[in-house]
Amino acid sequence: MKTGAVPIAEEALIRIGELYDIEREIRGSPPETRLRVRLTRTKPRFKALRAWLEARLTEVSGKSGTAEALRYALHRWPALGRFLDDGTIEIDNKAAERAIRPITLDRKNWLSAGSDNGGERAASILSLIETAKLNDVEPEAYPREVLTRIADHPINRIEQLLPWNLKAQCLSGNILIQMNRL
Repeated sequence: MKTGAVPIAEEALIRIGELYDIEREIRGSPPETRLRVRLTRTKPRFKALRAWLEARLTEVSGKSGTAEALRYALHRWPALGRFLDDGTIEIDNKAAERAIRPITLDRKNWLSAGSDNGGERAASILSLIETAKLNDVEPEAYPREVLTRIADHPINRIEQLLPWNLKAQCLSGNILIQMNRL
C-alpha cells in the first residue's frame, strides 16, 4: 500500500483541470457544438479519469481519507458525467451557487416570510430574478415589465414572458431591459 495522498490529489486536479480547459474553450458555443466537442474530446478524458481513480483506489489504504474521497467520486460518477450527453448543461453548478449565495447568506431573514406559502412565493420570485440576471436582463426592469404586460397577456402564451423570451422582444421593440455589463 502506498501512502501520501498529495501526489494523487495533485494528479486528480490536473486531470480535472483538463476537463475544465475544454469547457473554457467551448463556453458560449451553441449546445450542438458543445455536445460534439464533449463527445470527441471530453468523454474519453472523463472515462480515463474514472479508470485512473479506480486504479488509485486499489493502491491506498481502504480506511484513508484519500480512499474515502475516491469512493465518493466514483459512487457519484453518473451524476458527475451528466453534462457529457447534453450541450445545455454546465460541467458544474457554480452559476446556480453564485445566484443563491445572497439568499443563503441572509437565510435568517427569510424566517419572517410569514408562512410556508410566503416562503414558496419568495423563492419563486427570487428564482425568476436570478434567471433574469443569468440572461443579461435587468433584474429590476424585468418584473416591472412582466407586471405591466401580464394582465392582458394570454395565459396559453405565458412562456413569452420568461426572461430570455422577453429580452428578445424588448430588444426588437421600443424598450431595452438588457443589463449594462462593465
